[in-house]
Amino acid sequence: MSQDPIGLLGRMNAASLMLVTPEYFKVRAARTKGASKIRYEPANFKMKPAFMTLDGVKIRTAKGGNPDGPTVLFLSPLPQSILCYDKIWGALSDEASLIALDMPGFGRSEGDMSYMTFAAQSAFLEKFILEKGLRDVHIVAPDVAMPVALHYVVHRDHRAKSLLIGDGPGILPSTDGSLVKKIVHSGFWRLMVNMTGSRAFIAGANQLGYLHYRPNAEEVADYVASYSGRISQVSQYFKGYPEGLSAIDPHLETLDVPVHVFWGDQDAFLTTDNAQRLHKRIPKSALTIFKNCGHFCYQDQGVEFTQLVSKWIGGGYRMGEEDG
Repeated sequence: MSQDPIGLLGRMNAASLMLVTPEYFKVRAARTKGASKIRYEPANFKMKPAFMTLDGVKIRTAKGGNPDGPTVLFLSPLPQSILCYDKIWGALSDEASLIALDMPGFGRSEGDMSYMTFAAQSAFLEKFILEKGLRDVHIVAPDVAMPVALHYVVHRDHRAKSLLIGDGPGILPSTDGSLVKKIVHSGFWRLMVNMTGSRAFIAGANQLGYLHYRPNAEEVADYVASYSGRISQVSQYFKGYPEGLSAIDPHLETLDVPVHVFWGDQDAFLTTDNAQRLHKRIPKSALTIFKNCGHFCYQDQGVEFTQLVSKWIGGGYRMGEEDG
């Protein structure tokens, strides 16, 4: 693919957003040469997504790996899709049974405003896990998937073996970067983000979220297709963060599964203060702060992140159970 999936207008709109985002200048100064710039060689994805219908909603999933290994479920972050896990998918395919889900309303899955709350997402996640007959699932849930996974183990008859969560909302008060604060608390800024559209939203996220990684054009094109025409729906999801977190925060000390909290030390969206406070409050928890790493740490420090997942599902989660 040689065509730029963002385009000139998308880049100009993203640049205007970055000018009013103070963290951008710190991230830009820390980036390695070429970081966040799109690569144009063939993607050759290891993951082979497919569509299914559940609860009347067409959703995109993927399945692969070793059926005899521990089960790992990857939930899509924002503004990406399950394709963001492709390199991890390939690296873990010999040792784990892998499944991925674009949550309704995110990625390439359908889903209207009725799904844009933590409670609605966790209810759907419960149905998905039951439909797939999954048990003892290690759930990898960064970014917007993080509160969904937390709500699932707090309020549902869950089948989680452990959680790997990070880079997202999960505790009150949430310590947010300036852009997240704007979208959560300001109708004006939600309107501005809506008007700039999906291409600017994704271009801006890439510029803020990567210190090292260069996304592939096919990957970025998938993200653009995922959010074309529904940024306003996503911004309403941000608006609901405080109310949604009020159903999670009081239960952090009573979580009954091991949790590995991960974060990039240069996260410009939500600061590492969130990670440290979560680790203190969740009884069976481990904490990893990736050094010299942006918000999308599963790509920005992809080798280290893959090693974290491998060690955790290979028995590290038991250490979490013992050590707390």
